[in-house]
Amino acid sequence: MTPDDVRAAAEQLVYFHERFAPLFGKAQAQDHACDYIKGLMTCPERKSIEPIALLVGHGDVSGLQKFVGAAPWAYDDVMAEAQSLFVEELAPSAAGSPVGVVGVIDESAFSKKGAHSAGVARQHNGRMGKEDNCQVGVFLIAVTPAGSALLDHQLFLPESWCEATRQANDRRDRAHIPEGVAFRTKPRIAAELVRNVAVLGQVELDWVVADDEYGRAGHFLDELELLEQRYVLEVPVTTAFWTTDPAGQVPEYSGRGRRPTNPVRDAVRTAGVLAAELPAGSWQAFQVREGAIGPLVFEFAAVRAWGMRHSKPGPPCWLLIRRSLGAQREFRYYVSNADGETPLSTMALVACTRHRVEDFFEDGKSYLGMAQYETRSWVGWHHHMTLVALAHLFVTLTRLRLKKKSRN
Repeated sequence: MTPDDVRAAAEQLVYFHERFAPLFGKAQAQDHACDYIKGLMTCPERKSIEPIALLVGHGDVSGLQKFVGAAPWAYDDVMAEAQSLFVEELAPSAAGSPVGVVGVIDESAFSKKGAHSAGVARQHNGRMGKEDNCQVGVFLIAVTPAGSALLDHQLFLPESWCEATRQANDRRDRAHIPEGVAFRTKPRIAAELVRNVAVLGQVELDWVVADDEYGRAGHFLDELELLEQRYVLEVPVTTAFWTTDPAGQVPEYSGRGRRPTNPVRDAVRTAGVLAAELPAGSWQAFQVREGAIGPLVFEFAAVRAWGMRHSKPGPPCWLLIRRSLGAQREFRYYVSNADGETPLSTMALVACTRHRVEDFFEDGKSYLGMAQYETRSWVGWHHHMTLVALAHLFVTLTRLRLKKKSRN
């Protein structure tokens, strides 16, 4: 996506905006929404409120600030309509795909100065690879062959913001954190995002994928299984698995003392050990996508096993293992609740879909002002990300239509 692509797409914005305009309220708020989305796409340099208002809007800087940071429009209603448009325009392309619609859970950090923006703290910034003073959001992004779209998002609120102290309460008040928002881990936030999409019932996710922060969270796996949601989640190399049914590994009662209930761990192996023990014939090579210098190929193997869940044996699962080609082998490990008949090739393709989220964040942060917001409030952060989601969806649909037109 080039800046010229973005500017050309903005010419058709009025038709796109008509679908969402009623959700923003009065006419002035609808105009602010249109201005902000247009500014995210077309402002040549900084895409924050003042340049948007002065360069592409109506010059009302204060009004646009209030629209983003404090206006009462419900961002979840806007995201629900975005999901509906995704189902109409992008989801059909997944019908012929072996993996269907894949929901990618990922987080992204936004560096900030000061200590007053909602949720800001010294915490890990994945983009920088180190601790940073930043905000972190958790995002659920749907991926199809035709393009990706943000389905839902939520700001992570660190524990320091939730302490029962006057200082923490004052910070929350200044950032307008709703009273009902308490500390939750990122996997618990991710579970809520998936649940909300499922309850709304518009988007049907064929799979959910995420990195090992989510794959090692037993409660996250519990929630996905409760929703009957298939997943392929990365797990650490040290993750333990039973290679035989643990129900058959409980020692017989000797007639003395307490009756045994826990299985012995003779058949327990870590993911890394299981990968090392696999015979050469277990591995199959699959092309997972086109890389920068040609087809990207990995070798995969899968072991039917029982994972560890809450320090106890979990349900049957797949341990999926990916290794790179060449002399220096690099391994990745995944757990999946796919049924026993699922082809290895399908799980391999699903696992490697997660890279598509990088394209979404690259477009969002490089071209659509995703990280250039100036609002400090809780609702302001969610408003901004919702408008970025609309800008990204609009550009994706415009490029798709241009591609179809060029083929005719």
